[in-house]
Amino acid sequence: MNDTTMRRKVAMVIRHLAFEDLGTFGPVLQSRNYEIRYVEAGDPLPALPDVIQADLVVILGGPISVYELGRYPFLKDEAELIHTRLLARKPMIGICLGAQLIAKQLGAEVLPMRQGKEIGFSPLSLTAEGRQSALGLLGSEVSVLHWHGDQFSVLPQAKLLAGTSHCPNQAFSLGDYLLCLQCHLEFDASALEKWLIGHACELHMAEINLHQLRGDSKLYAAALSDAAQRVFHAWLDQAEQDLP
Repeated sequence: MNDTTMRRKVAMVIRHLAFEDLGTFGPVLQSRNYEIRYVEAGDPLPALPDVIQADLVVILGGPISVYELGRYPFLKDEAELIHTRLLARKPMIGICLGAQLIAKQLGAEVLPMRQGKEIGFSPLSLTAEGRQSALGLLGSEVSVLHWHGDQFSVLPQAKLLAGTSHCPNQAFSLGDYLLCLQCHLEFDASALEKWLIGHACELHMAEINLHQLRGDSKLYAAALSDAAQRVFHAWLDQAEQDLP
C-alpha cells in the first residue's frame, strides 16, 4: 500500500437497493482508511465537483435496466455523474447495474440476455488479461454470485477480464482506474435472506430454486469472501497509485 492510507480517503457509493450494499467490500475500504458515503439512488445526487473530488466512486447493483430512462428518469442524472467521473480518470468500480451504466457511458451496448437470466453461483473463466489482473487472485475454482438479466458489450479500448458460458462478458477494466464487474464479488452471505425477499418476484418468474441458492451460498460464500477481498485490495493497490 502507498502513503495515501495515512489520510482519510472518501469512497462515494451509489446504492440502488438498501440490501445491495458494499457487502464484503466494505471492510476492505474501512481497513484502508476510507470514509464510506452512501448516496441513495432516487435522492438528489452530489454536486459534480464532489464526484470528481472523491477518492473512489462505487456504483452498485439494482433490479432496473440502463435503457429504462422513461420509467426511472433519475438514471439520466446518474449517467451524468458517471460521465463526469470517467472524464476525471479517477478510481471507479461498477457492479452489475453499476457496471452496465458505466459501459453505456463508454459507448457499449447493454441489452437483455437472449438466454435468460443468470442467477446462481459458478466460477468465472478468466481471459489471459484477466489472469494478469487483480481478478487473477480468484483463480478458476472460486464460485461467484451471478444475478442479472442484462449484459454489456466490451469496447476495444477496454480489457475483457472474464466471462461465463451463459454471459461471455463478465468483467472489464480500463487503465488502472476503472473496474466493471457483472457478477457480485461483494456478496455477503449474511445478507442472503434480504436478497431473496427483496427479489422475490424476479426469483419466482425465473423459477429459481431458493433451497439450492441457500445451499450453494453455504458451500461457496466463505471462499468467495476471502478471494474477493484479496481482489479488491489488489485492485486498490493499483488504482490508488496516482492519488494525492
